[in-house]
Amino acid sequence: MRFVLQIWRQERPQSQGAFRRYEVSDITADMSFLEMLDVLNEQLAAKGEAPVAFESDCREGICGTCGVMINGAAHGPLGGAAVCQLHMRRFSDGALLVIEPWRARAFPVLKDLIVDRSALDRIIGAGGFISVPTGAAPEASTRAVSKQNADGAMDAAACIGCGACVAACPNASAALFTGAKVSHLALLPQGRPERERRVLSMVARMDEEGFGNCTWHGECQAACPKSISIDAIALMNHEWLRASIASQREVWRESEADAHSQDPERGGTA
Repeated sequence: MRFVLQIWRQERPQSQGAFRRYEVSDITADMSFLEMLDVLNEQLAAKGEAPVAFESDCREGICGTCGVMINGAAHGPLGGAAVCQLHMRRFSDGALLVIEPWRARAFPVLKDLIVDRSALDRIIGAGGFISVPTGAAPEASTRAVSKQNADGAMDAAACIGCGACVAACPNASAALFTGAKVSHLALLPQGRPERERRVLSMVARMDEEGFGNCTWHGECQAACPKSISIDAIALMNHEWLRASIASQREVWRESEADAHSQDPERGGTA
C-alpha cells in the first residue's frame, strides 16, 4: 500500500510550523498507524532527513501518549481506540492523510507531532489522589459499594489522559478528563473524606491552565479512546456545586462565630 502524508513539522516551540508532504510505500494492511510512521522515518533517515517526531510507548492503547489528529479526527477514524490501535487497513490505498498534533492553548507544540500535556498532570496534582489513611485493602464483600457506583468508578478510571477530549472539543476543554478523575474517586468510599477539597482544587487548576469551558458539544466522548461518557462531566458539576455551597456555609459559620466573639451582647469580648 502507498499513502500520501501531509504532516505538521515544527522544529521547536517558538518556531513557525508548516505542513510537509511525504509519500510512503511498502505499507501492509496489517501495520499499525505508528508502524507506518516508523517506515516513513526509516525512509527519511536513509535520505539524511530529520525523522518526524511523535510520541509512543506501550502501543497497546494503555498509556495514551500516541495521540495525534488524523484527517481532523482525534486518534483517527476508529472509534474507541488510540492511534496505536489503528491499522492501515482502515484507509484506502493511495489515500491522503493529514497528520497534525493536538491543537489547544494548554498543549503547546514541542516538536512536530509532540505536545506538552503536563497541564493534565498538574490537574491531577491539584487533587486527583487520596491522602487520608485508608488502611489495608479490605475484602470486597465487606465494603458497601453499590454496583452502579462500582461500575461508574471503573468506567471513569479507564481514562488514560491522552488529551483527545481536549483536542476534539471546539473550546479545548479538559472537562471530560477532569470529570473522569473527580468521578472515579467521588463514587468510592475511600475518596469521600476529601471530595469537596478535591473537586474545588482540580476545577480551579483546570481553569488556571487555560483550558476552555465545557458547552456540552459532546465531541469529547466521541473522541475518547476509552469511550468515557460525558456523564462524568455532569457528576463533576454536581460535586463542584455541592462543594461550593458547603464552602460558603463554612465561611458564613466562621463569620458568625467571629462576630459573636466580638459582640459583648452575645457574650463575646469587645
